[in-house]
Amino acid sequence: MSERSELTLADGVTLHVEVFGPADAEVTVVLLHGWCLDRRTWHQQIAALRGLGVRQPRIITYDTRGHGRSGSTRLGSATLGQLGDDLAEVLRRYAGNGPVVLAGHSMGGMTIMEYADHYPVEFAERVAGLLFVSTTAEGHTHTKYGLPPRLATLMRAGETLGAGLLAHSGAWRPHRALLPALRPALRWLLFGDEYEDAALQVTMKSVGRTTLRCIGGFRSSIGDQQRLDTLARLGDVPAAVLVGDRDRLTPPPCAQSIAEALPGTELTVFPGAGHMLILERHAEVSAALAGIVERAASSTPEERRRRAKRARKANQYDQAA
Repeated sequence: MSERSELTLADGVTLHVEVFGPADAEVTVVLLHGWCLDRRTWHQQIAALRGLGVRQPRIITYDTRGHGRSGSTRLGSATLGQLGDDLAEVLRRYAGNGPVVLAGHSMGGMTIMEYADHYPVEFAERVAGLLFVSTTAEGHTHTKYGLPPRLATLMRAGETLGAGLLAHSGAWRPHRALLPALRPALRWLLFGDEYEDAALQVTMKSVGRTTLRCIGGFRSSIGDQQRLDTLARLGDVPAAVLVGDRDRLTPPPCAQSIAEALPGTELTVFPGAGHMLILERHAEVSAALAGIVERAASSTPEERRRRAKRARKANQYDQAA
């Protein structure tokens, strides 16, 4: 069974939060979903972690503002920076005092980077493990949609124009009725060579719950983010980076640059897999996450204090500069 609650943020937006596992678990895992999706896309990993028996962590997952069952957001708050602030509040309210593992898919991974950038000392004190799945630290730098350069440029221009129109369309969801017609496009954009129909259905239902304002509003922030420098300052946090070689949104170069920025990070590229890696290769993603949780459980408070001390010094240097 899970515990569900509503967290009201400072600007009045409510987040739908779901928590699994014992409150006194050794490690807390926070799962962050992607753009236009919701917490249900992590259901395979939740099941796998809950199957660890006495070693199972506490699991926190929530719908990002404007997504799933969470409340709508103002257009000005549809930014990755705001999502980093939201994550900080979720951790303070639900994550207890022990080590935390953050796992982010797509926009969820970018949210983790914003949290690390905005709250470097807090991040170092709390976070003992990271899993980045199908994400990027370089905006749309490497996004070619699997197309030739000229076609990719045209598609990006059309996407950017469409996003601008959708961003001003309000907090409604008329595209729900169009989902059957959008199925082939979503399948092509988000999945690789093989997929289960149930995975596509979960994805389509998630997209149907996302407001037009969020579908369009987050596009600019996502495209502009540059956080490799932030990752390079994180030090020796146990981390893994996963990507499919058929990912049309965050292709392998995105994952490679993240792995290069994080010392000692393990990079895994899955042949034939697309952007929805947590559904397409759910067993492998779950195993990687369980491995990070195990490493986080063996971390010591002293290690996190050392990282926090380095983060504090780096933060003071940045402020002085």
